[in-house]
Amino acid sequence: MGNQSKKTASRCTTEAETGIHRFEIIGYNLKRGIGIGNFFQSDTFTVGGHNWAICFYPDGVSKGTKMFVAISLELMTNDAEVRACYNLFLVNQVTGHSESIMSLHSTAIPFESHNYFVARENKLEAGCYVRDDCLTIECHLTVIKASQLCKIKGGLEIQVPPSDLSEHFGRLFLEEEGADVIFMVRGERFLAHKIVLATRSPVFKAQLSYGQMETKAHCVPVEDMQPVVFKALLNFIYTDALPDSFDDLDEEDYSEVIKHLLAAADIYAMDRLKLLCGSILVKHLRVETVATTLAIADQHNCESLKQICIEFMASSDKMDAVVATQGYANLKRTCPSILVDVLEKRSRRCKA
Repeated sequence: MGNQSKKTASRCTTEAETGIHRFEIIGYNLKRGIGIGNFFQSDTFTVGGHNWAICFYPDGVSKGTKMFVAISLELMTNDAEVRACYNLFLVNQVTGHSESIMSLHSTAIPFESHNYFVARENKLEAGCYVRDDCLTIECHLTVIKASQLCKIKGGLEIQVPPSDLSEHFGRLFLEEEGADVIFMVRGERFLAHKIVLATRSPVFKAQLSYGQMETKAHCVPVEDMQPVVFKALLNFIYTDALPDSFDDLDEEDYSEVIKHLLAAADIYAMDRLKLLCGSILVKHLRVETVATTLAIADQHNCESLKQICIEFMASSDKMDAVVATQGYANLKRTCPSILVDVLEKRSRRCKA
């Protein structure tokens, strides 16, 4: 899938405090007749850090509402702006259930007091809300507090560490535990595991298959390859990466080892390693080395590197310097047909 995008997450939380207050009115009938706009008030109760009270108007709040009782919730804290939602209920004295007198539950907007009306004779007194001269009003109140924003560690996901498969196989290579084949490279011994080599290289798979003489002897000689190159080849087989020791080489030695490693990758049919070596050599192309690199690319079937070398030579304004190198002389002697490609491309550029 390639590199994954970094994922982060945050969460906004809003705290709220909820409270319920019951206001019992004993001697309901004695409260009637106190006059329009007059009310009885509950004890003050606190929710969300603010003080509240329920007001009960037995004779309504105006001449037009004198046939109704009015009930309201009042904010008693002075000069406070509060976001709150609430509902007012009458308690059924028979069932004990609370029944809302509001058509809709209020929403969490800045609080404003409103009167809610209940028909005195047709509903309040005719129902089961007044019993033994007792009326109970209930308020459910939720006060919204400040919102908080916080980061969520790791986002809404489980963090999976990078694969350590190459690390484990690299340790297997270095510790040589369970190795079942030995390679002799110019007097140096390298131990490895047949199954790993066969999995990564079709050439190794054929070479180490049962019935082969070298396999029976468990010792395989490797000709025409430097030990440092063969070790780098094995390191790539186990870890899919070049050895860390390459970082200590100077540019000239590094390029030289990479050229030999590209040749080894071609011998053992490891295309990814060959392309990796080619990409490194492209970064180190110079007038002094381009002809030699072109010869290696052609000899070991690295077409992408070959085309870049040809392009480099055809577009170079220092062609005379390239021609003067020993690499160019060797290329002219061993593979003159490649130079035809270079000259043709250069000619087309000059005509364009």
